[in-house]
Amino acid sequence: MPRSSDISPALSPSRVIARFAVRVVLLSGFAAFGSIGFGRSLKALLWMSIILCAAVALLRREPPFGAALNHWDECASFGALFALVHVVDGMS
Repeated sequence: MPRSSDISPALSPSRVIARFAVRVVLLSGFAAFGSIGFGRSLKALLWMSIILCAAVALLRREPPFGAALNHWDECASFGALFALVHVVDGMS
């Protein structure tokens, strides 16, 4: 079905932020039940989320760091969380 030219494929920023928050809560929940420890489980899940967001952004051909929030921004946010968890987990 052809798309109308007046409908933007970009989501509203509040929906993207809500999607990111739900994903972080789900990842934290799954990491809490990981057999290798919370920190290591969360790092692995965040790494997989980074790869997934980058793949989806490439498939949807989203512009990196454009005017609207998209999967590239989520990828960068998951990367920042991964770095934070990596540093905090390395301290213990």
